[in-house]
Amino acid sequence: MPFIPTTENNRREMLEAIGVAAFEELLEAIPREVRFTGTLDIPDPLSEYEVTRLMEELASRNEHADEFACFLGGGAYDHFIPAAVGHILSRSEFYTAYTPYQPEVAQGNLQAIYEYQTMICELTGMDAANASMYDGASALAEAALLMNGHTGRQDVLISKTVHPFYRQVVNTYCNRAGILLREIPIKAGVTDSDILESQLSDKTAGVLIQNPNFFGLVEPADRMAAAVHDAGALFGVSADPISLGILKAPGDTGADLVTGEGQALGNPLNFGGPYVGIFAVKTPLMRRMPGRLVGVTRDTEGRRGFVLTLQTREQHIRREKATSSICTNEQLCALASAVYLALMGREGLPRVAGLCLQKAHYLADRLAGIPGVELLFDRPFFKEFAIRTPVPPGKIIDALRKEKIFAGIDLGRFDYGIRDGLLIAVTEKRTREEMDRYAEGLRKLIGS
Repeated sequence: MPFIPTTENNRREMLEAIGVAAFEELLEAIPREVRFTGTLDIPDPLSEYEVTRLMEELASRNEHADEFACFLGGGAYDHFIPAAVGHILSRSEFYTAYTPYQPEVAQGNLQAIYEYQTMICELTGMDAANASMYDGASALAEAALLMNGHTGRQDVLISKTVHPFYRQVVNTYCNRAGILLREIPIKAGVTDSDILESQLSDKTAGVLIQNPNFFGLVEPADRMAAAVHDAGALFGVSADPISLGILKAPGDTGADLVTGEGQALGNPLNFGGPYVGIFAVKTPLMRRMPGRLVGVTRDTEGRRGFVLTLQTREQHIRREKATSSICTNEQLCALASAVYLALMGREGLPRVAGLCLQKAHYLADRLAGIPGVELLFDRPFFKEFAIRTPVPPGKIIDALRKEKIFAGIDLGRFDYGIRDGLLIAVTEKRTREEMDRYAEGLRKLIGS
């Protein structure tokens, strides 16, 4: 149908058709004091070529990890992504597909989800994993709801060493669900196990920790899990999936459920999203999982096939019976994670994790050797660590940025009361030259 410009006559006809005399009547619900009354400063139209040039110019202003040595972490990490991941994701069968509903036309996507679930279970030491969630924060919040629903208890304890943004999301979920969320304080950079044990009661539905925690430190998960279970509560862990290449699986430390952010598994930084949430549980909790679960079966002719085995979508069950309002999954990001894990394999992932560990400790040693700089915590850490500096962290970040180095995260942004701390992440991509350049840049800045 050809484009027909709007004229005064057909504008009037449209208004009459909906029963109003003037466009302003449609705005009556909006208070006049908040309405824009000026003239919109809209630029002249551009051709396709001019728009392309403009967008390229705007994009060139970004400072990004492809041009800078990136030591940023705090939940989003600059890991290497094999070219095969992007190639497979770019196939039209995948990148145009939404969450599959009809198994007879979505076998490829359903199998991809099934393989993702299987690998997540092997990685976390759990019995079942769902098809993925929005991100690590919402996955952890759903864990709190599961704990409440399974035990019938109203209290959930969460360690303050959990990512501050994750804690905010969990608090939002719990507030609306009538769950009392209480924070366990920090001791020497990790969860204070003594206070945790003292706050456990017959009202405690579960305990949530992050391991490695927000500061990159390894938590004493085994001890906490035993105490939590003695109180009849559930133990949940938010894990960095890369760390599981060398650390004991959460399921082997006593976790009943595991969540995490899957961005590190084959997904780029993307300026903060979209990401993918990991959610896995032991068998007794399987029917309380949010989202959906793909299973393998046989059709009437005995052929192997894949179906949506479990889903909490309100279109399929009564809303009051649903375990969660989340009924979809981040399929493309989950596929990236599955492809990444398949490419890395049982030897590749431990190798990546080992490089992160070694390089993080190399840089930590270099920085701790600078007069006035010290590690904030004397505890085992994985790929992330915090330093205390005599120079304001913001000044370090600004100065090293001019040297094309993203120096880390100023801990003063968060609710820890740490004003002189810098959180630094080191992945397998960082080179000795980049780390040495970081150390020398910081040494010169402090010396000046």
